[in-house]
Formats: sequence, C-alpha cells, structure tokens
Amino acid sequence: VQLQAYGGGLVQAGGSLRLSCAASGRTFSSYVMGWFRQAPGKEREFVAAIWYSGVSTYYADSVKGRFTISRENAKNTVYLQMNNLKPEDTAVYYCAADLQGRLRIGIADYWGQGTQVTVSS
Repeated sequence: VQLQAYGGGLVQAGGSLRLSCAASGRTFSSYVMGWFRQAPGKEREFVAAIWYSGVSTYYADSVKGRFTISRENAKNTVYLQMNNLKPEDTAVYYCAADLQGRLRIGIADYWGQGTQVTVSS
C-alpha cells in the first residue's frame, strides 16, 4: 500500500483546511486509516483514526470537536477536515494505515509522506 497525502498549507488561526490521503491497492477497506502529526522538536503524535467501514472514529483530546476524519472506500481516500485551527496545530501531518487497528498506540503497517500545515496567529 502506498499513501499519498496532500492538502496542507498556510492558514490563519481560526481557519480551516482539509487534508486528503489517497491509497494505492485494492484492499483499502481492510485497513484502519489515521492521521498523525509531528511538530518541530516534538515526537510524532496520534491525531485521529477511522475504522474499516467508517462507523468508528477516534481522536486525540487536543483535536476533539475541531477535526473530523472520514473515508471514502470507493475512492481509496481518507480525509481530515480541520476547523478552528490553532498555531499549536502547526506540524507535518502524516497519514497511516494498519490492518490491526494499532494506530492509537503509534503503530502502522504503512506511512505516507507528510504534508505541512502551518497556522499563523
């Protein structure tokens, strides 16, 4: 599985961005998909995950109520809608895929390249 993330950019605080991650292969629906981020000088942290059919989602406390993860299995794509962005959301965002659903503990079978999100104050 190859993952291609895009949609990052520069936005003012309070603004919105939508990240997308397109996956190759024909088994997309078999993977739990998620997003992580890494800010300069900090460790990579879990942001959100969505289960195979999209019924179940999980979020880091820091983004609950502001970010929404979704997926379109027919398009092999997972999204991260980010609203009310804050300067502390500035980071490189990575998408990830895992067959066993271990994303919340930082384990993934596949990682995409990152996309930069910068939030100005």
